[in-house]
Amino acid sequence: MIIECLLRHSVGKRGIRCIHTSQRLAKEALKNSKNKSQSSQEWLRRQLNDPYVRRARYENYRARSVFKLMEMDEKYGLLSPGMIVVDCGAAPGAWTQYVVQRLKLDASEPHTTGAVIGVDIRPIQPIAGAILLSNTDFTKPLNQSKILHSLNGKSVDVVLSDMAPNASGQHDFDSMAIHALCYSALQFSLTVLRPFSGTFVTKVWEGPTTPALRNDLSVFFSEVKHLRPDACRGDSTESYILCRHFKGVKR
Repeated sequence: MIIECLLRHSVGKRGIRCIHTSQRLAKEALKNSKNKSQSSQEWLRRQLNDPYVRRARYENYRARSVFKLMEMDEKYGLLSPGMIVVDCGAAPGAWTQYVVQRLKLDASEPHTTGAVIGVDIRPIQPIAGAILLSNTDFTKPLNQSKILHSLNGKSVDVVLSDMAPNASGQHDFDSMAIHALCYSALQFSLTVLRPFSGTFVTKVWEGPTTPALRNDLSVFFSEVKHLRPDACRGDSTESYILCRHFKGVKR
């Protein structure tokens, strides 16, 4: 039924100084958090002790999540110069930063040999070499039309989805909510991916509907892998599904 619905809608000192400053500010924030909730204090402690947070600051990435994409790319060769990439759920922009670097996009001559389009419902600060659609709900058809307009008829090599809903704390409900975002990104991918070589990567929270999602993805892609990068937090059910070799859709 889900498939039928889809078809119907078918570094140097500067970096070190940044770390020291950020660590100092974080420690001050923790000291001043005594009157805040326990969850806020736990979050601050986790940030202070997280090696990926420190590494992201050192390498001037906007978020630790970049190392999840980096690991998948290094292992499976997802990105290369000349590609066209759409990054869904891009804020604050770490994945888009990484894609710009991997595609070797030149801010002075943007989008001549490749491109990355980052879209998020939240604001995204400018990233040289990238096309950004801030404050844009990807799931709305009108906004997907804006992306198609930006593509100017070109096929997409990779669609990345790091989209996630606000967690309610109810595991099964949250899992189904993120899977709804996965299907929205998949539906879009079916219309834009390059046949036979297109790649789709989506974040999931493990739940009762995850096996059905994997089965649906295998209908459209020759290779489907379930991955859990090292940068995923140990207490999280987060993982990623990598889909390669888009089969295309018969119209």
